[in-house]
Amino acid sequence: MKAVEELGGSAKDVVRTRMFITDSQDADAVGAVHGAIFRDVRPAATMVVVKALLRDEWRVEIEAEAFVGDA
Repeated sequence: MKAVEELGGSAKDVVRTRMFITDSQDADAVGAVHGAIFRDVRPAATMVVVKALLRDEWRVEIEAEAFVGDA
């Protein structure tokens, strides 16, 4: 959200998220945090379990698409 906020946007400007997790056991926790942040917005969302992320210590990566301003 920091990148969206730096552009003058907020959670309500996010239209789609993609969550990549390396352990299916984390799905409920990641979904709960996502739901808390976007509870009033409900962007299209996808969660995928992947073998690995760019760094070994990463367990979750979230990609968000937002339209901010006149876009």
